[in-house]
Amino acid sequence: MTPEVAVILGLSVATLVLLLGAFFATTRQDRKAGDSERSGETPLSSVEAAQPPAQPSMGRVGIDYPDPRTIKVGDTIECQGVRSRVLGALYLSWQGTQWTEYLLDDGTRRYQWLSIQMREGLTAGEPPHLEVLLWTSVPTEGMIPAKATLSVEGVDFFPVDRGTAAFRGEGVTSMPERGLLDFADYRASDGRLLSFERLQGKRWTSFHAQPLAPGTIRIETKGG
Repeated sequence: MTPEVAVILGLSVATLVLLLGAFFATTRQDRKAGDSERSGETPLSSVEAAQPPAQPSMGRVGIDYPDPRTIKVGDTIECQGVRSRVLGALYLSWQGTQWTEYLLDDGTRRYQWLSIQMREGLTAGEPPHLEVLLWTSVPTEGMIPAKATLSVEGVDFFPVDRGTAAFRGEGVTSMPERGLLDFADYRASDGRLLSFERLQGKRWTSFHAQPLAPGTIRIETKGG
């Protein structure tokens, strides 16, 4: 065998060894990936890609935005882009639960009530949250709140709470300074709220509620 032939054969053998090594390495990697997929494991790159984007902070009451519980009679607030004067307030209590309702006047004689209440979490481990509701009077044509489902304007409302709350009034509320208020609350399957209220011995009045985020209430000026 000539030297030239020996060199050519040596190079051919080396090339073959490199090709076989690359083939087996690729086969091992493919098998490992296939085993991971079958075992339910997900490559790290896929896990990172599946992570949802970070959600913006919801803010902290009293730090990132004013605490609605600090509203006082005589304040001017902005709610849903409408400036209103706080004419009066009712401080209510029922079975250890306390909440406040503010009577708002936007200057058009359209009076609304803004209720503020700290609610417990709906499930175990869920932290308490601040519930803010804007109540608007609605006609119910003399309807009396029953303990069963009510149908108003084609919407079925299911009973939630019912009782008699003690209250103390401040400012202009069209209510006595102190008294007892009967109430009956209802909720529709889509989350809408309906509430009936009356001073004991008086006629029922009804309201629809619209939930608001606490941070949407702006306290513009403080009353004197």
